[in-house]
Amino acid sequence: MKQVRDAMSALNAMVGPTHTLRQASEKMVQHRTGAAVVMDHDLPGPCVITERDLLKALAAGMDMDVEVVGDHMTGSLITAAPEWPLQTAADQMVRHGIRHVLVFEGPELVGILSMRDVIRVGGLAADARADAA
Repeated sequence: MKQVRDAMSALNAMVGPTHTLRQASEKMVQHRTGAAVVMDHDLPGPCVITERDLLKALAAGMDMDVEVVGDHMTGSLITAAPEWPLQTAADQMVRHGIRHVLVFEGPELVGILSMRDVIRVGGLAADARADAA
């Protein structure tokens, strides 16, 4: 049985709450991810800014060079543990309508799991390619 640890990604796209939305989007593009982890010593814990958050701001006509991450990030997160079955994490993502979960080992943030990771490692991407052929 595959576990979250088999699919999670490293924490590459990291920003602070005072970064602009443009800086966050550039970091996400650079690391080819749909979410960036927001870390700051003044925050009670890590937060996330997602491509959905960026699109909402853009659709509302906000200036991506002025608006800051701290005003658009998600603070209430669904999390997973590395030893969880991958299916359990995927079920949580579907249940809550999210595409990213932060992975904690005890109190330590150790990775991020995206729906893309679940599909890639869970074998669903290979099945989809075979069905399309």
